[in-house]
Formats: sequence, C-alpha cells, structure tokens
Amino acid sequence: MQGLTAPQGADRGSVPALERLLTPAEIAEAWSLDVSTVRRLFIDRPGVLKIGNIGGRGKRSYVTLRIPLSVVESFRREHSK
Repeated sequence: MQGLTAPQGADRGSVPALERLLTPAEIAEAWSLDVSTVRRLFIDRPGVLKIGNIGGRGKRSYVTLRIPLSVVESFRREHSK
C-alpha cells in the first residue's frame, strides 16, 4: 500500500493499540484484487481481527475482518521476493 507504513517499533508479534486497521475492500482496491481473494489471503493470518458470530446449526456464520497495516506489510514482504 503506497504511502502507508506501520508505526515505529511495531514488530511482527504485536499489534499496537492505535495501529491503522484496513478492511478487505480497501486492500482489494489498492492491490486490484477481488474482496473474496483478500479475505482468503488474510483470514487465517495471526493478528487479523475477526468480528462476528460463528453459525450454529444450519445458520450461516458472518465474520467481518479488520487487518492491521503491519500484517498487510508483512504479507507483502513475504510474497514480493
């Protein structure tokens, strides 16, 4: 994400309380990807916030993702080699 950087001192294992959180739609737009692709890429990554309910018997689960900027940058570094 051009022009966006993680806060100073942010390491891989921690997410600062005031770190910018991105939606899958924001990342999809910046990277020219589909939102469902971004969700698949980030849903199981450590540090990603999952908000919602897990579906019960016969009910669909709805989960909203919020992805810390440091997680996005870490992913980009790992996959741009």
